[in-house]
Amino acid sequence: MNEASWRRLEFDKVKAAVISYTVSPAGRLLAERHAPSIKHRQVEAWLQETQEAALLLGSGASIPLSAMEGVDPFLALLGKGRIYNEQELEQLAVWLTSVVQMKKYMNSKREIAPTIASYAESMYDCPALREELNRCIRYGLITDQASADLAFIRRHIYATEDKIQKKMEHALGKYRTALQDPVISKRRDRFVIAVKRELRKQVPGTVWDESSSGQTLFVEPHDVADLQVELQQWKAEEERERTVILARLSEQAETFSAELFQNVEAMASFDFITARSKLSRAYNGQRIKLSEQPVIRLIGARHPLIGSSSVPLHVELGTRWKQLIITGPNTGGKTVTLKTIGLFVLMVQSGLLVPVEEGSELGIFQHVIADVGDGQSLEQSLSTFSSHITVLKEMMEAAGPRSLLLLDELAAGTDPTEGIALSIALLEQLLKSGALTVATTHFNEIKAFAARTIGCQNGKMAFDADTLQPLYRLEIGEAGESHAFSIARRFGLPEQVMQRAEQLLEKKKNSAAEPIDSGIKQGEEAKAGIVLLTKHEGDLTRKSLEIKVEDKGEASVKAAAQPFVKGDAVWIYPLKRMGVVYRPADERGNVIVQVQGQKLTFNQKRMKLYIPKTKLYPDEQYDLDIVFESKANRKSRKLMSRKHVEGLSIVTPEEDS
Repeated sequence: MNEASWRRLEFDKVKAAVISYTVSPAGRLLAERHAPSIKHRQVEAWLQETQEAALLLGSGASIPLSAMEGVDPFLALLGKGRIYNEQELEQLAVWLTSVVQMKKYMNSKREIAPTIASYAESMYDCPALREELNRCIRYGLITDQASADLAFIRRHIYATEDKIQKKMEHALGKYRTALQDPVISKRRDRFVIAVKRELRKQVPGTVWDESSSGQTLFVEPHDVADLQVELQQWKAEEERERTVILARLSEQAETFSAELFQNVEAMASFDFITARSKLSRAYNGQRIKLSEQPVIRLIGARHPLIGSSSVPLHVELGTRWKQLIITGPNTGGKTVTLKTIGLFVLMVQSGLLVPVEEGSELGIFQHVIADVGDGQSLEQSLSTFSSHITVLKEMMEAAGPRSLLLLDELAAGTDPTEGIALSIALLEQLLKSGALTVATTHFNEIKAFAARTIGCQNGKMAFDADTLQPLYRLEIGEAGESHAFSIARRFGLPEQVMQRAEQLLEKKKNSAAEPIDSGIKQGEEAKAGIVLLTKHEGDLTRKSLEIKVEDKGEASVKAAAQPFVKGDAVWIYPLKRMGVVYRPADERGNVIVQVQGQKLTFNQKRMKLYIPKTKLYPDEQYDLDIVFESKANRKSRKLMSRKHVEGLSIVTPEEDS
């Protein structure tokens, strides 16, 4: 899989969302390492896990996940002879308790989630270790019940402290006139009383500290010195016994190292599965049907990062056609459509539920490569076009029946003529490879390629011409328009700029007389627009005809077998434009055609029938002289048919070859 394409399709954002739903370090690590799979059985298993966890959450139950605080560092040192402290062992006990809770919970949910409930069977709550830890450690301290020796030592400590307390209280009364404050405190783990510096000699004992001002001395009276020594000895014994107990508990924990590691893996899996289900529920994800074949059928698909406000997408690919060429206005949703298709494939192959309606279906793809964005890079010295070529090279290398290739703005970033030719050649090669391809474009030549090529289909993003608003709805079956002028006006471009642009466009159309591609495909109905230029009153007048052709494939076969007749619209290959037949082919196959008021001669092999005369002029009585002659010549011919007019003549333009 291509990780650069993952970022272009924003799969990294979806993955980050999954990571954010994890609650434990081990679960987070699983989410970070997770990647889409190309194995059908693996993907099916992941989807089953996510669906079952989503059902558990939907039932109102809270899955007893553990944050596993301190467990990872504990296990990292397990088996290395370390003696753990009370806090670490207590965290282990708390975690083992959560293992017990998870086992009980999953056992009670077998009917709802049989697959993930079975995972709990691999967990072992180590009852002997857990009970021993709970008996020996409580609230982060070793209990008196941890050992008989510890209980004996602590009894002596309590007794000695009680004796010291009584003697210190006696000292307070005995030396009250020399005291700064009548309180008992501790300095250096010794019981002391606060004595005024100038009356120090009245209190015999050892000075252990003094105040910051130096006016108060903290003195241990001689009366309690022996008891203080005895207390320190008992505390040293307590520390030795504490070490013995912690070593024993640590050693016991090490005997369950295999079970503890297995528990961590299981709990991390539950955490990761739950995170996937939480994200799926956040955008109302559904389990999609997996197909053995590399197909895409999305019904009511909504981009998960846009939310419920997005317009549902209906798209099909891989069954009746392998390529889908999407056209339509800018800001109309073409790029979002590309990203939705690619993102859904990556999400499903990662075991995530996706927001679609029933009937949706996806196959498993080995490669998902997207060319979205301009891809410019100063560091890598990549222009927009060179970045596109870099991705296209990757696509050509990976192209195959189980490849999904997404191309945004075909022929962008370079000269349109060369870019269009390169794009069509690329689409032809990808079609031969069997790869599924979705591309967006604004160019009529690419739309025409999709219209005439079996295995390729046009689609458009719907646009409301009345409100000048894109509808963000994909409609498969016909090409769309860019609506650049309408959108520019909606965004507030000055009207004088828009009027000038329309003038330039009209001028270009009149000079080039380029035909609008018909978008007709074999076996389908479509509409084609054609522009004729006729000589009328000395000016070029634009005449637009709307023609409905029911079966272009059949019509073209019949036309190829018949010679051109006067009035046929033909496509002239050398001029790359349309003309109208003025005189049919002679014995050498030369045909005279009218192009922009000029009569030109071409061999019939250098042109093809574009629209037959019978479609252009259904009325058999239609006077073709209106097309081929000027108004003045037609008027003169009419007068000459009635009477002789001195000096009147008809001038016919010379025929060029």
